[in-house]
Formats: sequence, C-alpha cells, structure tokens
Amino acid sequence: MENNKQKMQEYWRRNVRILFILLALWFLVSFVFGILLVDELNQIRIGGFKLGFWFAQQGSIYCFVIIIFVYVWLMNRLDREFDVHEE
Repeated sequence: MENNKQKMQEYWRRNVRILFILLALWFLVSFVFGILLVDELNQIRIGGFKLGFWFAQQGSIYCFVIIIFVYVWLMNRLDREFDVHEE
C-alpha cells in the first residue's frame, strides 16, 4: 500500500512539473513576447509584419494550441508509465 502511495505521489509531482513548464512557456510567449518585449520584437519583420505584433496577435494562440497537444502527448506517456492510462 505504501509503495502505491509513493507511486501516485511521484505521478502527481511529475504531472505538476509538466503543468508548470508548459504554463511558463505560455506565459513567456503570450505576456513577455506579446506585451513586455513587443517594442524590441517589432524591430524584426517577418513576411512584412512586425514580430511583436505577430506574437501578440497570432503567436500566442498558435503556441497555446501546440501546448495543448504537447500536454496531451506528455500526459498519455506519463499515464502509461505509471499504469493509470485508459484502455
């Protein structure tokens, strides 16, 4: 019983670690790149658009969608590793 409790504690510790890393990435792209560093990033143009504008309008949305898929992939892998996956 104690071994199972330790196993589940490790599972949740790793789950929370994944969440914090992905949320930090989302914060970096949406808040830091899209708001705080927008003026510096606007000095760079890609396809005729300022990079800061792109991050504020498009990049954070694309990043969020990619983060969702990465989270699902990582959690499925973690679930299989700890044998808590759905059949």
